[in-house]
Amino acid sequence: MVLFLALLALCQLVTAHAHAFVLRHAEFWVYPAQTILCGALLLYFRECYAFRGLKNVGFTILIAFAVFILWIAPQQFLNLAPRTTGFDPEILRNNPALYWSTISFRFLRLVVVVPVMEEIFWRGFLLRFVIDERFERVPFGEFTSASFALVALAFTFSHSRADWLAAFVAGALYNAVAYRTRSLASCVLAHAVTNLLLGFWIMQTHQWGLW
Repeated sequence: MVLFLALLALCQLVTAHAHAFVLRHAEFWVYPAQTILCGALLLYFRECYAFRGLKNVGFTILIAFAVFILWIAPQQFLNLAPRTTGFDPEILRNNPALYWSTISFRFLRLVVVVPVMEEIFWRGFLLRFVIDERFERVPFGEFTSASFALVALAFTFSHSRADWLAAFVAGALYNAVAYRTRSLASCVLAHAVTNLLLGFWIMQTHQWGLW
């Protein structure tokens, strides 16, 4: 998580103080770097994570779909301005190989790396760490009002300001998946399905600001 955030900060720093295309659009090489490096770390430490089996799959998918609808609701149902400013792969259309490799890395990051990494951190670690600093002895899915609120809020502020309301409710609903299923794998599935649906929606509507 620290590596992921550090690379994201690097992207924002470089983009804000650059004129050359490769720097002004740093996301085109920082995002793949996040995918590869963070994915490699997740694989390296894979034996440290207790995912357990999927549970309550129907409930999990329902939550995933609800979060997706919530995320697109402001533009789709409340007539807010479309979120068209953001990571736009269409500028690479003239180079099909680069375009599709960029899209592939973007979806790999969105649907695999981010859900696994974030659910390990938010639900697997922080939700339990708030209860007890020796979080390994706290059963996964243990509820306290303090841990619920803190993780929901922290999850909110890890997103852009425009997404704060949706992110707060999403964080609360993903917490609910942890409490209901007591399975980290189910939390990852919920997050991954939401992001997959959102990725397809973004490609269809070109609302790049929703990435």
